[in-house]
Amino acid sequence: MSSMETSIARRRVGTEEEVPARILLTAGAISADFVAGGLRTIRYEGREVLRSIGYVVRDKDWATDIPEIIDCSVHQDTDGFAVAFRGRCARAETHEVLQYEARITGNRNGQIAFDVSAEPLTPFLTARCGFTVLHPIDGLAGQPAIIEHVNGSQEHATFPEHIAPWQPFKEIRAIHHQVTPGVTACCRLNGDVFEMEDQRAWSDASYKTYVRPLALPWPFVMEQGVRNQQSVELLITDKRGSTVAPAYEQGRREDAHVTLEIGVPEDIFPEIGVAIHPDQISAVLAHPGLLKKLRPQQLLLHFDPTAGHDHEHLRGFAEIGRGATDEPACVLELVVPGQHSVDDELREVAAMARDASLNLSAVIVSPAADRRSTLPGSAWPSCPPLAEIYRAARGAFPGLSIGGGVLSYFTELTRKRPPVDLLDFVSHCTCPIVHAADDLSVMQTLEAMPYIVRSARAIIGEDKPYRIGPSTIGMRQNPYGSRVMDNPNNCRITMTSHDPRQTSLFAAAWMIGYAAATAEGRLQALTIGALTGPLGLASSTTAGAVLYYPAFYTARGLADLGGHQRFRCYSSQPDSVVAVAGEGRDGKRVAWLANLTDRIQVIVISGAAEMADMDVWDEENFADPLVISLQTTSTKNVLSVQLRPYAVAYLRDSSK
Repeated sequence: MSSMETSIARRRVGTEEEVPARILLTAGAISADFVAGGLRTIRYEGREVLRSIGYVVRDKDWATDIPEIIDCSVHQDTDGFAVAFRGRCARAETHEVLQYEARITGNRNGQIAFDVSAEPLTPFLTARCGFTVLHPIDGLAGQPAIIEHVNGSQEHATFPEHIAPWQPFKEIRAIHHQVTPGVTACCRLNGDVFEMEDQRAWSDASYKTYVRPLALPWPFVMEQGVRNQQSVELLITDKRGSTVAPAYEQGRREDAHVTLEIGVPEDIFPEIGVAIHPDQISAVLAHPGLLKKLRPQQLLLHFDPTAGHDHEHLRGFAEIGRGATDEPACVLELVVPGQHSVDDELREVAAMARDASLNLSAVIVSPAADRRSTLPGSAWPSCPPLAEIYRAARGAFPGLSIGGGVLSYFTELTRKRPPVDLLDFVSHCTCPIVHAADDLSVMQTLEAMPYIVRSARAIIGEDKPYRIGPSTIGMRQNPYGSRVMDNPNNCRITMTSHDPRQTSLFAAAWMIGYAAATAEGRLQALTIGALTGPLGLASSTTAGAVLYYPAFYTARGLADLGGHQRFRCYSSQPDSVVAVAGEGRDGKRVAWLANLTDRIQVIVISGAAEMADMDVWDEENFADPLVISLQTTSTKNVLSVQLRPYAVAYLRDSSK
């Protein structure tokens, strides 16, 4: 089946799974979206107060149970709204069942209440079960808050500016913050002990307040028949003395345009890397054209002796490197077992690499123990000191750049800070589907990336070379549980390596957004995924042909910019449309645009007068881009373009 024979839904997001219905709830100046049993984007006069209030159930590996919503009723009138429903979480493999009754009310006086009474119908094993409340980061990072504790005391505190490795607030009963001058919000949590984590560490764009402190044992069993009751109450107080305005609809006018400005040169675009796992060696060798067309600056070669990787895999890596165009730098991503002498372990791998004629430029070393997350309050695993590992790596791989950090996510880097003076560069990954997997939440993770790179720079210093990746929508390894989740139904689920959006326009737009969101980190390298496999940029058909996903073309475009001059880009609505720009290999200026939304966006671009040719990949031009010759407005020197949902566009200099 060709790409254009697939549905529009699959071209946009890679799956036929229906998006849960969104019901707009309004009460005076308050509005919120009721989606899949929770509240999203809770606003006052159009300003986001809370990102969400939801009742969350997780399994022993921290994967989120998707509840069946039953008997849902929604009532709205001029005074407010009331929602009632039942939720049911049933696990087919273990025959565990939890059910709960929920009620949500809101009124014109600035009040929202969300109550849940849950009852396990069987013993129910869970890592978490209860309310989570997400505060947005925009406008709150670095701002004051008042925390009421369960013992009745109050704490005058601040939402962290740099990402906090531990819980910023504990034993919470209520959180007060300013929404706008004269408008305050109080979020009160009842029924258990709550604490907050800085969820930006996982690239979520929120501060998360959740039930059951992490210091308590997990997973734990909820006893059959024992009811658990919790509630969240939000009170918004407006002291401005103005009358309550009509309810405000979410977002901007549908016909409003986005302004993009492509400005002056700044810094160098990061080198672009692609990851190769031993499981994918044969597929990459079978399709040498993939690397020749992509032309990345780096190959990130994953090698884990504890997973059975050996000298044959290193020989495969060497063969791939020899067949690549432009001689990309080969970087070994080495999991250090730490089971006996670190010097001996690293010398053994180095000897195998030499025997395989693997020409390396750098080695990233990280102990196997650090691939697992260590939650606050937990005992640290047995592990050789990082300084010992880094010194052993220099001895085993003389003359190569030595990198460290973590092979998992920024969360672990900020908790397990390396001695950076012993390293030539520091690296980590990110994954946007640790906690939520709906389209909006995944795109919103891009809001957290500037905070991640700023926080990383605060740890490693402004001058230390800094690399990120491989970072893809799908999860390559689960630091928080025993496995990544299977996804046989091709749905949007957390913690899976097989995210359906990888094959779609969504992944291409997200990739451009990621490159834009990490700009201020001044990355030395950015690894954008794998060549093949579930995290790949392409796949082979049953006939042996190569099927290129939209993300392949954006990755190739970023690789064309890698190592060259970068240009500053500004978007008036960065949550909707983003751009990256720079000089390509031929010295001409180019730009990539991405629509990050499920709506058509009209874009007015300034600073791109000479870039009069444009390729567009969208739902109508999925495999072969639409080529457009653009005309600038003579008086204002601007371009105006329209992009369909999740479309990407490539602007280039048309001069010969």
